This record gives sequence, structure tokens and C-alpha cells, in this order.
Amino acid sequence: MTDIKAVQGKILEIMKFIDFVCRKNNIVYYIMGGTALGAVRHGGFIPWDDDLDIFMTPDNYEKFKTAFYNENSEMFVIQEWKTTPKYLEYAKVRMSNTTFIEKQFAKRKDLHQGIYVDIMILHKVPDNRFIQKIVYFDSKFVTLLGLSERGWTPKTKLQSAILKSLKILPSKFIAQRCYKRIYKYDNLADNFLYCYWITPAKFKNGLFDKKFFSKPVDIDFEDTKLLSSEYIKDYLQYRYGDYMKLPSSEQQKAAIHAYIYDVDKDYSEYIED
Repeated sequence: MTDIKAVQGKILEIMKFIDFVCRKNNIVYYIMGGTALGAVRHGGFIPWDDDLDIFMTPDNYEKFKTAFYNENSEMFVIQEWKTTPKYLEYAKVRMSNTTFIEKQFAKRKDLHQGIYVDIMILHKVPDNRFIQKIVYFDSKFVTLLGLSERGWTPKTKLQSAILKSLKILPSKFIAQRCYKRIYKYDNLADNFLYCYWITPAKFKNGLFDKKFFSKPVDIDFEDTKLLSSEYIKDYLQYRYGDYMKLPSSEQQKAAIHAYIYDVDKDYSEYIED
């Protein structure tokens, strides 16, 4: 447990910096997923979890990037799909002088591989099931393309067939068109829901009532306060059902999902080795 506590400590340092930048510049974010669950059920990290995830809308994320770079910090970097080759994924803020190398990236000398916080971009989609399904499949295409570029092993015959098709299709062009549709509805003011499907999430689990992300409020998280939804318990009920019920003791075993991790040494030293 000591190791995961050390990693969580560095993740919290990163999040405190993100929170500082956001509050200083009136930028809104929301803790989400397991991070929101941990805040409500455990008062911080889920004890056996080694990540921290937040949502930002596209406009808040663009403001965050500007504010982040204005801070000119040497300790942190932003990593995102627009600027990092073969990295079709959500954004991360990574910490220098740390190591968190995941096996699929172990040979990537061009990739910053410090400990990180994930920033998921929360999009809008019309209250129209047909359009929602289109955006859902756009998101899944982008997700599979990103996984294929990491050497991911498909779990089903359908996924295997799709991965094979990616080798002959103009995948990058299709991905650009998919991203264009994913971002298309972000200026909607009414009759919309929020969505996030660039994960393994199924259709329902990635579609959210707009009230969930209508107003941020402070919530205790470890020794600090982060921003959460005013309706965080409604969100958790929707996302997880009986969210206060603990998983089995087997599922509670702490595990760090990095291939190599170090809270005191820069990843570049391991990459060179």
C-alpha cells in the first residue's frame, strides 16, 4: 500500500496545481468517475486506485491551456492528441522528475511519461437519439484507432475485424471527421445532454443529464478541496448504482497499472535504459 500512497501523493500534487490554475483564472472543471466516487465514499482517493480524472468542457479546456502555459512551470507539461504523434487519447497533465511508464508506451522516447492527471473533454450532443448514436460511433472509432496505435489486443472478433480494417482505411482522415462531429454541438444552449464516449463506456454510461455539470461546488478530497458537481450523488447513482457499496476484498487489492513507476526519478532515465 505504501507504493500506491506515494503515487497518489504525486497525483495530488499535480491536481493541486491544476486546481490553482483553474481557480486563479475562473476555469471550471469537475472531478468525475472513480475520482468522484472516491471523494464521496472515501474522502479522497479510492484506496486501491492510482489515477485521478476530471472533466472540462472544450471552452474551459482551451482557457486552461492558455493559463497553464502562462504559469510557465517547469514541473508540469500538457500532453494531448493534437500535439503528440500516435496519441489519440484524452489530455494529461504530467509531472517531470517522476516515472509512470505504461507497457504499451515503454519504447516511446518521444513521449513524456511522468505521473499524470487525466483531463477528459466533456462534449454536448443534441437531445436526439439518432445524432447521439452517430457521435457515439464516432467516439468509438477514435478510441479504437488510438488503441490500435498502442498495439492493443482486441477482445472480440468484431474489434479484431475493425482493427484490421483500420490498416486499409484512411483512418487519420476518418478520425479527423469524427472529431469534427464530436465537437460540432458544443455551442448548443438548449435541448442538449453532455457526453463522453472516448473510453470503453457503453452508450448509456457516457450520456449525462446537463444538470450534473451545471454548477461546480467544493468537495473535500484528501487534504484539499476540489471542484465537483452540485449533483455529485445523483451523478454517482446514475453512473454506478449503489455507489456506497464496496467491491469484493479481491477487487480492493491495491495495484499500480504502470510497467515502471518511480516518484523520485525522471522517466527519461528509464527510457534510456
